[in-house]
Amino acid sequence: MNRATTFRPSAARSLAAAVVFAVSTLAMGFSAAPALADDPCSDAAAASCLAAIQANPAPAVSTLPVDATEVGAYSFYRLMPNGPIYNAPNGSIIGNVGEGFNFVGVYGTQDGFAKLRNGTWVLQDALKPTSASSFSGVSLDQALPYPMAWVIQSSIPMPVPGGQNNKKTPAILRYTRVYLYKTVRVGQWDWYLVGPGQWLEQRKLARFIPVSRPDGIGATDKWVSINLYEQVLTAYEGDKPVLTTLISSGLSNWQTNVGTFTVWHRAPLTPMSGAMGQPDEYSLPAVPWVMYFDNEISLHGTYWHDGFGFKHSHGCVNMSITDAQWVYNWTGDTTPLTVSVISGKAATS
Repeated sequence: MNRATTFRPSAARSLAAAVVFAVSTLAMGFSAAPALADDPCSDAAAASCLAAIQANPAPAVSTLPVDATEVGAYSFYRLMPNGPIYNAPNGSIIGNVGEGFNFVGVYGTQDGFAKLRNGTWVLQDALKPTSASSFSGVSLDQALPYPMAWVIQSSIPMPVPGGQNNKKTPAILRYTRVYLYKTVRVGQWDWYLVGPGQWLEQRKLARFIPVSRPDGIGATDKWVSINLYEQVLTAYEGDKPVLTTLISSGLSNWQTNVGTFTVWHRAPLTPMSGAMGQPDEYSLPAVPWVMYFDNEISLHGTYWHDGFGFKHSHGCVNMSITDAQWVYNWTGDTTPLTVSVISGKAATS
């Protein structure tokens, strides 16, 4: 998915909106985070804040290059649930497709039927083509002047924290990266200043939050941290973060376990299936760049959804094809990778 540009209002309009915020703070019960002595946005209405935003309009990071051939190789078809399976085109029904998420390749077509790898046939109308996401994370080449986040849900920014949006204001699109210049608490949620007169609530964002190196990890060792609340993975070399990206971990019924683990098996490509006979069963013919770290739970590439930044799995850590390949190649086969999974405490707790 292409990166979207964050839309900025004019300086005059932005500063006016910031003034509205300053006047409204007491009336709406805002609680601003403590400001640093040299924080140019300690007062969001100040000219120094506008100048700081203009000097650093977007995170200074490098997007991982996407190999279109590699990503395009993972174009499969989803078998729609409960459809018939035939022994030949216009032949006899020999079974039915189960519920859940079943993905297949097509090895021939005839008379409106598609041939599957096992030699059975299904109606072509029962197949939904899918393609892998072109999303990729970013390499961290330098220290960032402000915290960084991704917008995980296309959102119209508010002119003041907790206020009403203007439908004429362009939305900041999903997967846009933004700096967080200032934080204000409204009720139980944090709001972040992401541009002049542009505020987003924390549930619209996934933040990159650096963490300390776990005990037992050497000063040059490679390891990854997974923040379950933010749905963000960060790769480190010792204390230095080198890459950060969005992931999708386990849903509430299949939560990814918190703890420190070691990758015990790697595979560049493997089939995966589970929950057979259940409404949430899944059958995936070729899952790439797999790194098992908690029994059967793994980091791996994902072609069946583009929902990074939200929980989506049966416990595994879903990554884009590009990101999973990068981590797989970065770690290599010589030293087992340490995986540190943290809850990433929610602001409401």
